Amino acid sequence: MKTLLVAEYRDGKVLGSSTELVGFAEALGSDNVMVLVGDAATLPAYSGKMYLADATVCGEFNPDVHKQVILEVVKKEQPDMIVFCHSSYGWDLAPRVAFALQAVQVSEVVDVAQGELVVPVCNAKLRRNVASKTDITVVTVQVGAFAAPDTPDATPADVEKIEVTGDGRIVFEGYEEAQKGAVDLTKAEIIVSAGRGVGKADNVSLIEKLAKALGGEYGASRPVVDSEWVAHERQVGTTGQTVAPKLYVACGISGAIQHLAGMKKSEFVVAINTDSDAPIGEEADVLVVADLLTFVPIFTEKIQAL
Repeated sequence: MKTLLVAEYRDGKVLGSSTELVGFAEALGSDNVMVLVGDAATLPAYSGKMYLADATVCGEFNPDVHKQVILEVVKKEQPDMIVFCHSSYGWDLAPRVAFALQAVQVSEVVDVAQGELVVPVCNAKLRRNVASKTDITVVTVQVGAFAAPDTPDATPADVEKIEVTGDGRIVFEGYEEAQKGAVDLTKAEIIVSAGRGVGKADNVSLIEKLAKALGGEYGASRPVVDSEWVAHERQVGTTGQTVAPKLYVACGISGAIQHLAGMKKSEFVVAINTDSDAPIGEEADVLVVADLLTFVPIFTEKIQAL
């Protein structure tokens, strides 16, 4: 089996999530090649064969032209699977490529089980295995679901340039910074986050008090934000903020991959959950199996007494 990995280049840099695609290919047990619309001076840590198109010619974002680049590589390599990151770039480009190839698309893959793709369902509460019925499958992989290989100094063994003609129908004007909210969790050294396990909006105050006692900020998982218990600016995860505090305390958070991807760079993780088998436990340095409504007030009181 062969996979074609589509690296992502933004604002003059290859995104680190691009190398996570190699982790996916390794989990699948497939041979792989990579394609990048970027710059020869800025290549990802990848030791396989790479196809490179010049971003100054093709544009950093030009779906019509980038699609043609990928289709040219498909002709050369005949891959069984084309793999994108589950990002705004992948969301836009993967369906275009799938339609052009009349291929099945599988979105937001979080795992591989017995050769099949695993995707979340029911707001990530359940998972299902998916198998494609077309010769080529187009896939988007959830950022953070697969670890990048530990080869920071790897360089492509072979780089082949790809040139395509045509301007495309979209004019890329540039990047616009997301509007900053009143709270920037990316700068917080201590974050205490509320998950669905807090039960109701009134209980978020317990999390806020603990965060204040620890000298940090409070955050939340997506279900809490979707329920409008906490403002979106405090959401941690792939659709919120990606954080890297010295201490991250997850209260009543089960550990959906979208949330884990947003806090996986935390130096030390404490998880408080009634379920000892919750996925968050695999990421935690300390797992407290307890009812947070009972434990958090006591913990806060002890911290305040120090």
